[in-house]
Amino acid sequence: MESYLGLILIIVVAVLLTAGGMFLLFRQGRKAAPPPVRPPEVRPVPEEERAAPPSGATREDEAVTTTVPPPTRPVEVPVAPEIEVPPPSAGRMVRLRARLARSQTTLGKGLLELLSRDRLDDDVWDEIEETLIGADVGVAPTQAMVEELRTRVKVLGSRTPEQVRGLLKEQLLTQIGADTDRTLHVAKHGERPAVVLVVGVNGTGKTTTTGKLARSLIGDGNRVVLGAADTFRAAAADQLQTWGDRVGAEVVRGPEGGDPASVAFDAVARGIDDKAGVVIVDTAGRLHTKTGLMDELGKVKRVIEKKATVDEVLLVLDATTGQNGMRQAQVFAEVVNITGIALTKLDGTAKGGIVISVQRELGVPVKLVGLGEGPDDLAPFDPEVFVDALLGD
Repeated sequence: MESYLGLILIIVVAVLLTAGGMFLLFRQGRKAAPPPVRPPEVRPVPEEERAAPPSGATREDEAVTTTVPPPTRPVEVPVAPEIEVPPPSAGRMVRLRARLARSQTTLGKGLLELLSRDRLDDDVWDEIEETLIGADVGVAPTQAMVEELRTRVKVLGSRTPEQVRGLLKEQLLTQIGADTDRTLHVAKHGERPAVVLVVGVNGTGKTTTTGKLARSLIGDGNRVVLGAADTFRAAAADQLQTWGDRVGAEVVRGPEGGDPASVAFDAVARGIDDKAGVVIVDTAGRLHTKTGLMDELGKVKRVIEKKATVDEVLLVLDATTGQNGMRQAQVFAEVVNITGIALTKLDGTAKGGIVISVQRELGVPVKLVGLGEGPDDLAPFDPEVFVDALLGD
């Protein structure tokens, strides 16, 4: 009986084991498939981390991953203008005499034609007088010339073209003043430079004349300092700076609207320190109707004289302004002691007689003439060359 119960127990255990295994196999067959693998989430990299190399990266790795910036343009360094060597002042007017062609047409050729007529009656002499006055010779010089010419023509009787030309040349030279001293006083006083004060109204070419005069003096071997005392017009100082840079002349400037007398004083002091030969001071273009400004011009001259002697006061006049320029000249002469005249634009006018009238009115000689717009078209005035150019060859 006991053996029978043991056999039954063994059979039950075997059945249970077999049933459990079958159950496990059945459950494993119905198990769901695993979910798909999701890619790892990419975190946005902050800007500061992008610029920094990753931890543990070598310099070689950094060089590979770093973006190379585009090449920068080279910095342009301004080049100083080349210093020019101006020609000397001697002989300039001879080279520029062709510029007087317009003056020659009306004044010279017109007078020669009238004086060459067979019969010189009162009507012809009236035409001669009108031609001279129309050329800005002035009333008094014209009357003196006509009276002398009439006397000489009566003495000669018949006249050849050469005689007529000789008569006219003689009279023009007499009125211009062939023997007048036209020396530009620019000699040093020991260790002190000569000082040239340039005055005149706006529009006459005053600043340009200052720059051209500096070129001429440097061409003659002088060392020049320029004083930009026209502080009311910034363009004037800039213009003078350009002239100075071209020929290596030192330019002393002041603040816009500053005291012109102070700038003039500093320019003279610089000239003394630099052992310069000449200091040229460009002043503001004063209108002759503004008394205060004219008084200021007198102050500039007085302040300069505390440091050095003012050797020249050049009045710049526009030859095309005629008698209006004469009135300007007279007012300036009352304020400062004018020593010479720089007559600009003489090549662009048929009124060459302004040379005669302005000298007669002011009692000072024309020392410089502008005969063009080029940098070297300012020449010492030569009466012989001037009259020859007026009358033609």
